[in-house]
Amino acid sequence: MVENQPNPVCLNIAWTEECFNCPGCNAMMPAMRSTPSLIKPARTDNSSSIWTPSGGVQFLTVPLELAGQRIDNFLLARLKGVPRSRIYRILRKGEVRVNKGRVKAEYKLRAGDVVRVPPIRAASTTPAPLAGASLRQLVEASILYDDNGLLIVNKPAGLAVHGGSGVRLGLIEVLRQMYPQSPFIELVHRLDRDTSGAIMVARKRAVLQHVQADLRCSRVDKSYLALAAGKWPRGRRVIEACLRKNTLKSGERMVSVHPDGKPSESRFQVLERFRTATLLGVEPVTGRTHQIRVHAQFVGCPLAGDGKYTPDDVNREFRNRGLKRLFLHSASVACRLPGGEKVRVAAPLPDELGALLKRLREEVG
Repeated sequence: MVENQPNPVCLNIAWTEECFNCPGCNAMMPAMRSTPSLIKPARTDNSSSIWTPSGGVQFLTVPLELAGQRIDNFLLARLKGVPRSRIYRILRKGEVRVNKGRVKAEYKLRAGDVVRVPPIRAASTTPAPLAGASLRQLVEASILYDDNGLLIVNKPAGLAVHGGSGVRLGLIEVLRQMYPQSPFIELVHRLDRDTSGAIMVARKRAVLQHVQADLRCSRVDKSYLALAAGKWPRGRRVIEACLRKNTLKSGERMVSVHPDGKPSESRFQVLERFRTATLLGVEPVTGRTHQIRVHAQFVGCPLAGDGKYTPDDVNREFRNRGLKRLFLHSASVACRLPGGEKVRVAAPLPDELGALLKRLREEVG
């Protein structure tokens, strides 16, 4: 995941620009919800955009949303349980046809193309469990923006963005169940499981490619709110440190500052100082794993509630004040769509984080 370039003018979490669901300005905008033959065969009754491991020949029709996708990626995304090597083998041997013609793996599909998939067996896989009604309602209520092929969700803390590593159901699986008519739903970027806030999900390939390209070129703005333990050093606004991933014997993934790691940069702004903590606005310039959390630890002010990088005795003090999670929130995202429209969305701070800030202010006096 590549993160955004911070706003060169100032790092402001006070929502000074027009935005959706903006708590600061009280502006509430409702959520909007090689080339084969050009002669295409007539669609048959068994032609669809979904492959099923039935063992027979199947014909898949390419929907408009997937126009421009390579045929190999199209097959890899649909032939679940089929080894990658097998997919490339049937492409090389010409067993896969598009509009009755042979194609190479790099062929880019067009809307309406009919893809012939030969009989092929898939390894038995366990499907993702169905999301319960309460989880679906929670995710639906968390949708901040849904228009122009882009979803922005205020992800709850504790919900992984996708299944894997012992997690069978994540945000992306829930969204695919909520939008069964959408052939394309993919994460634009990621958030840690314990981090809440705004996350972008593409419902069109063109949107995914455009926004991810802007992310790589630092043209997407993302701002976070974080509560650091202790007194943040005055004047420490930019942290540059090389980060390296490590895997412990237990299998837990950790990140540490190390000269052999990848370069990373985060920009911090002190928003409010308390007796034992500091509220920060953060804009990551790069997007390394656990970057904000490790950078805060690096300067001696780890984030409140961080079970990986903050000492237990420090976390205990915040638990006594009612904090039961990591205090790191993706507060806003801003990007441009392929047509040039600018979208800026603010994610309201969760109640439990707001309650902690209220207690800290009362302690100050």
